[in-house]
Amino acid sequence: MTLSDILRAKGSSVFTIGPDATLQEATQELVRCNVGALVVCDRDLERGERLLGIITERDITRVCAAGKAPLSAIRVRDVMTTRLLTGSPSDSVEATMGLMTSNRIRHVPVLSEGRMVGIISIGDVVKSQHDRLAMENQFMKNYITS
Repeated sequence: MTLSDILRAKGSSVFTIGPDATLQEATQELVRCNVGALVVCDRDLERGERLLGIITERDITRVCAAGKAPLSAIRVRDVMTTRLLTGSPSDSVEATMGLMTSNRIRHVPVLSEGRMVGIISIGDVVKSQHDRLAMENQFMKNYITS
């Protein structure tokens, strides 16, 4: 199974935010969209959309724990993760699971020819593995009982 298979099942919607948004706005967007991460993009009419990073619940939690300033005073660009690990539609779910585990990340933007085509969460990976194992289990039961 590949990331393309997961995206085909779940859809390719990606929730984004600009780098100049405040963490208060990012938090509201995370809640509104019921997601754990927003991809940070710079939109320019001439250059198009550029992927800059990702802002996650974990990033915001770290800022809250530090208590240095209110969320409304801090910009996404100041705390987003910029060392972005990405996948491609042809990557296997197993390889992506390894990437996520070894790097302790929960979200992987999926790029095709430099353009974002979706995002995979650890929940998507677990669901795909669960579904595969459930199907294999059913095949084995059918084989045994026939």
